[in-house]
Amino acid sequence: MDFQAPTTTHLPADGTNRRLRTSSRSSAALRFDLRWQSDAVQHCDSLFLPQVPLWRAELPQHLKDEVMNKPVGHRATRRLAPGHFLPDRHRDRLLAVRASQLNRRFLGRGHIEPRRGRFYPKGMLVTVQDSFAADRTPFRVVGIEGDSLQVDLNHPLAGKPLEVTVTISAMLDAAVAQPGPTPNIRALLTADGPGMQGRWQAKATDFFADAPFVRMDEDDPGFYARPRLVDHLDSAASAEIRALYGRLIPRRSRILDLMSSWQSHLPEALDPDQVVGLGMNADELAQNPMLTERMIHDLNAEPRLPFADRTFDAVVCTVSVEYLTDPLRVFRELARVLTPGGIAVMTFSNRWFPTKVTRLWEELHEFERPGLVLEYFRATGCFRDFNTWSLRGLPRPADDKYAHRLHQSDPVHAVWARCAGQPTMRL
Repeated sequence: MDFQAPTTTHLPADGTNRRLRTSSRSSAALRFDLRWQSDAVQHCDSLFLPQVPLWRAELPQHLKDEVMNKPVGHRATRRLAPGHFLPDRHRDRLLAVRASQLNRRFLGRGHIEPRRGRFYPKGMLVTVQDSFAADRTPFRVVGIEGDSLQVDLNHPLAGKPLEVTVTISAMLDAAVAQPGPTPNIRALLTADGPGMQGRWQAKATDFFADAPFVRMDEDDPGFYARPRLVDHLDSAASAEIRALYGRLIPRRSRILDLMSSWQSHLPEALDPDQVVGLGMNADELAQNPMLTERMIHDLNAEPRLPFADRTFDAVVCTVSVEYLTDPLRVFRELARVLTPGGIAVMTFSNRWFPTKVTRLWEELHEFERPGLVLEYFRATGCFRDFNTWSLRGLPRPADDKYAHRLHQSDPVHAVWARCAGQPTMRL
């Protein structure tokens, strides 16, 4: 049966219908934004919950009080000290374990070699507190010395100040609101992901060992010889990326659409002066309506970009950064072709061409991938103002071809930074 989104009633654009308010017995669609910081990076993790019975919701009381009897569109924000939303950081969850206590073939996977800063399923730990064989809760390896590992079992957000914003997106029609268990909002908002994007104690994560950028298929010209006019995201996720680009990129910009294809995710309202599409297939680029110029270029064969210094005000790369086999050189090139202060935005999800994605990308936890892209930016020494954003939980559009088996829209992840100036050396 196709998924049908709950019937909702939205506040009119003029905001005049004040009867659409939450009450002590109402259910609402809510969006949560969890903001936090790791050394030089600002992070925001967003979660959409389509049906929350407010009178039973597991929210901090002061936050619940701020959304009761409020209209659709109302937003409430609370800053929370460490330990007020999640258990605080505890030193007894920072453990030294022997290498023999690590099951390196967890759940039948190939040999796993732990690396500093990376996350692994807790079930890999043998005879360690609270662990069991199939436990996928992430833990972090934070030190390796000889036959000993130091592991951190704390939640990756433990010990960090947090800011939580809740927005009333819609009120549910009582006649169609479905009964069900009370969602554990604290757990849904923080479990299995948020916090994993940041470094541990400001130390760079070891992402680059073990030939990370090999792929099943190294023949890019052959693979992209024919056009692949497929949807890489559902329409809800695409709309969110389009809106993000619209917020981050100034109007009348000169934009490079890196690893471009037949669909544009740039909003027309940007009214750009120039949009250069750099991709692998001429037929795909010809169908992209936003492009003013089109160029065939294989970044994996030649990472140098065929543009003069300071050509662009913005670079976007949509659902393609996972295919780069020499990302550090490419990102250094981005800094070269951007104007100082210009922005580079990488967006991605959890879908890709299996034979073309790099080995490292496929092995990482979904929320580690933004951390990897951050390291691409930071390793160049040419970027500043780092940000990550994630969005989960939007209903999948009812007309999407996967709606019969996937209720949620494709997750969205984004990483962006601004050019700090010209590179001083080439990799």
